[in-house]
Amino acid sequence: MHLVQSMAYVNEIPWHGLGNKLAAKQPLEVWAKSAGMDWKIEESEVRFVASSADNRAGLGAIHAFPEQKVLYRSDTRAPLSVVSSRYQVVQPNEILEFYRDLTEIGGMELETAGVLKDGKKLWALARTGQSATLKGKDQVNGYLLLATACDGTLATTAQHTSVRVVCNNTLSIALGDSNGAVKVGHRSQFDAQAVKRQLGIAISSWDGFMVRMKALSERKVNDDDAEKFFQRVLTYPTSGPSIPAPSTNDRAIKAAQALYAGRGKGATLPSASGTAWGLVNSITEFVDHQRRARSDDHRRDAAWFGAGATLKQKAWDEAMKLVA
Repeated sequence: MHLVQSMAYVNEIPWHGLGNKLAAKQPLEVWAKSAGMDWKIEESEVRFVASSADNRAGLGAIHAFPEQKVLYRSDTRAPLSVVSSRYQVVQPNEILEFYRDLTEIGGMELETAGVLKDGKKLWALARTGQSATLKGKDQVNGYLLLATACDGTLATTAQHTSVRVVCNNTLSIALGDSNGAVKVGHRSQFDAQAVKRQLGIAISSWDGFMVRMKALSERKVNDDDAEKFFQRVLTYPTSGPSIPAPSTNDRAIKAAQALYAGRGKGATLPSASGTAWGLVNSITEFVDHQRRARSDDHRRDAAWFGAGATLKQKAWDEAMKLVA
């Protein structure tokens, strides 16, 4: 069961081999069609049928519930969600339009775009042109991800992301307070230009990210450092009086240790072998490609937006303590 309803891409085949391949520099209209984003989110007032005690055989009266509305697809009429009447919709074409000036003038290139969960989640990912190469030709490229959901699971989020070429691992670029992401809740109108102005400040975060990546790749770690790192990152807090102690995920630790020790893609490069950068990438590879999930697409959803993204951030924060 694939969560990815449809998607388009240029360059390399994405993480699960699905999607429509496009030639480079296609107009956004072609992207919309190939990515399955050429439809609108329509809305309608919630109505319900109240059964009538006097008329059990027939239908009761139809009533409106004006505090909420149903969102549905314009092409298939398939329902997407029930939301508050104050909910501000972000349309599929707005996700792609966000990149128009960035690709036509700003030098970015759309790389993937698509629809998750029947249209409940929409995203596009563009390569920014920023790149860094660590020891041993270990290349990391900068991307800008824009995603939204219409089922209440995600604010419209624009975030800087890095992709390590050798293993296709993703990592959000989060630095201090300007965590490289701009979030717009669905109670507010999505203003693309305002988001871009805010992201403009974060563009410089790539330079800071590069400095930190290089520091991690130069920080040698011993077996004891590595063991403590995995214990800290892969120990999950638990709640409730019956389980007072946090639980350690031994299976995850074993898998991440194996990736770090040489099984991971790029683990033997000079930048990663026996370094703090290698520790971070063992976690990103585990989250992106190995962590237990109902499907590859559930895993990618978690790796970008959910528990997986949180785990990767924790790994980055723990690794940064080693170079502090």
